[in-house]
Amino acid sequence: MSSTPDVSVVVAVYNTMPYLTECLNSLVGQSIGLDRLEIVAVDDGSTDDSGAELDRFAVRYPGTVKVIHQENSGGPAAPSNRALDVATGRYVYFVGSDDHLGQEALERMVACADEHGSDVVVGKMVGTNGRYVHQALYKKNDPDVTLTDSALPWTLANTKLFRRELVEQHKLRFPEHLPVGSDQPFTIEACVRAKKISVVADYTCYYAVKRGDAGNITYRADHLSRLRCTAEIMDVTAKLIAPGPERDAVLRRHFTWELSKLIQDDFPALDREVRREICAGIARLADDYLTDSLRDALGVKRRARISLARAGAVDELCEAITWEKEHGAPPFVLEGGRAFARYPGFRDPRIGLADRCFEVLKETVVGRLVQGTDLLASGWEQDDEEIAYTASVRVPLLGDVGTAALRLVNGAMPETADKTGGRKLPAKHSPPPPVGTVTAEPLPDGTVLHARVPLERRPVKLGVRVYLDVAGSTYEIPVRGTGKPMPLTRRWSGDDVEPYRVAALVNDKGRVVVATAPLFPPKKTLGSRLRGTLDRRSKRDPRNKRKK
Repeated sequence: MSSTPDVSVVVAVYNTMPYLTECLNSLVGQSIGLDRLEIVAVDDGSTDDSGAELDRFAVRYPGTVKVIHQENSGGPAAPSNRALDVATGRYVYFVGSDDHLGQEALERMVACADEHGSDVVVGKMVGTNGRYVHQALYKKNDPDVTLTDSALPWTLANTKLFRRELVEQHKLRFPEHLPVGSDQPFTIEACVRAKKISVVADYTCYYAVKRGDAGNITYRADHLSRLRCTAEIMDVTAKLIAPGPERDAVLRRHFTWELSKLIQDDFPALDREVRREICAGIARLADDYLTDSLRDALGVKRRARISLARAGAVDELCEAITWEKEHGAPPFVLEGGRAFARYPGFRDPRIGLADRCFEVLKETVVGRLVQGTDLLASGWEQDDEEIAYTASVRVPLLGDVGTAALRLVNGAMPETADKTGGRKLPAKHSPPPPVGTVTAEPLPDGTVLHARVPLERRPVKLGVRVYLDVAGSTYEIPVRGTGKPMPLTRRWSGDDVEPYRVAALVNDKGRVVVATAPLFPPKKTLGSRLRGTLDRRSKRDPRNKRKK
């Protein structure tokens, strides 16, 4: 091994067997080679077999694996600092002892740093066993990103390659009094001090594991501990970064993520004093750091909840959370081209929050519209030879709903709408022209659209969809029919016309489709059946797919 290894890997260890074995195997098996690698593992008072496993690797890989045993410190910060004190590599890399690396991870990141002169290199991370890892930063390799122009603020774990000269020059260490989030102040300051930050996105460098016992430290901390840690992280950030877009870019993450997680579904069940303390803590941070532009960048759900917490409206906040958990998103109030989510506290003079706190701004609300759209009834109206489809659909809109419409549309929805259940129409697309009549019936919690659409006598399948204008955008929402009674198939005919039938169906995606077709379709000839069989076989042939 050379006198100065290229990279020192720091592993803080506390009771992570059997995950630790896979972690260590992934380190000693790195393609960068043992002669360019130093592993500094600190056993933080483990009570399982972790300490013995570290010693086993140290014996097997002398000169590469260094092990330090110490009494338990209560978190990963102290063992990480201890490892930094003895690390000798040109770069230092941190890995969780229950996680593991891709085989070429260190070689690729060191090569990237050397090529571009990077002080920090972020290798692509993915989650395993249900662990969530934000992916926006890893769309492409990038030799030079900043906190302002990238998704880097959403990736503030210390699982990165740092130039050790930078770490020592600025005496970067982890705050040992923080039970969670102690890596963020270190990472944020390193990114602020770095001359260049690079991203390796074309190779999975890091596999973050959610342990089967949910024993990761992030999942164990209580609400008030997480609030105190988040407050300190935000205060440290504010000392490092002057007010402006860069500070907002970092703190947006904390308002959107850490603080918003404190006021989710479990909040109403907390002790009343704990709820009050959480709201007071959020209020202090909002008063200090929630600029108008940062507030407007939050989605309406988070913005409304943080605003209620900031106002000390604990009961209204609990009501908003409980209502949304049990009934779904509240309706939107439409006024003069603007849309407001009618959460508890909206225009309540006792609370005094501005309408802006509840307004739909630069966000897509398709999921909320899908959630609140409900088919109440459907059927047929038949008059002599005319048949019309009728439907009553509740939509989550109040106020100026004059443009809301129901249409029967030929053609499938794009596959991109499958996950959300609907879509925001592209600016160049307009809803289909009106056919039939639509009337609106206001309700206390929404509006019912009553539609009557005459049908044509032609073979066609038409999707039943509503079109809703919200905050300057038009949304196309397929009406769902799963679990709803569909009207019986009808026949319409005359003395001099071919008899037709009409049916309302629920397709394999749960959407309502109105289908018209001849009652007695013409029988196919032998030739047409043969051509149809050959066409189907041709489509299934993988050689033809490759030609496309």
